[in-house]
Amino acid sequence: MPKSKRNRPVTLSKTKKKGREHKEVIVNSIRQALEDYSYAYVFSFENMRNQKLKELREQLKPSSRFFLGSNKVMQVSLGRSAADEVKPGIHKLAKFLHGDSGLFFTKLPKEEVERLFKQFEEHDFSRAGSIATEKFTLTFMHSSEENLQFN
Repeated sequence: MPKSKRNRPVTLSKTKKKGREHKEVIVNSIRQALEDYSYAYVFSFENMRNQKLKELREQLKPSSRFFLGSNKVMQVSLGRSAADEVKPGIHKLAKFLHGDSGLFFTKLPKEEVERLFKQFEEHDFSRAGSIATEKFTLTFMHSSEENLQFN
């Protein structure tokens, strides 16, 4: 029986997949950053907004570089074990790359980096799934006159 021409999936997007070449560019740029910068850090984040990261990147542009991407690609660029690491001891950073995390390369000393990250705390509106930071009570009139409390 011939195949039906009606049930074929049609891709509507014009985007092309990021292939091996794109991953190799990321690996090479992270390895170049290892040579250019004196310090490397792994940072993690929750509900990060792109605009806030852009502001931090712009503030630290002359002395630092951020990398966000696939954790496995970043792990490969650092080296997953002592045998395939790029610099001595750098494979230990790869173990911390999981979840929402990224790499931060800088020429600034540790104390300055800690001060900048503590100083750069931004408050923003909550998103779906966020936990409330304050308790509040809603009172409404109902036939049984009960109060509801939310945490």
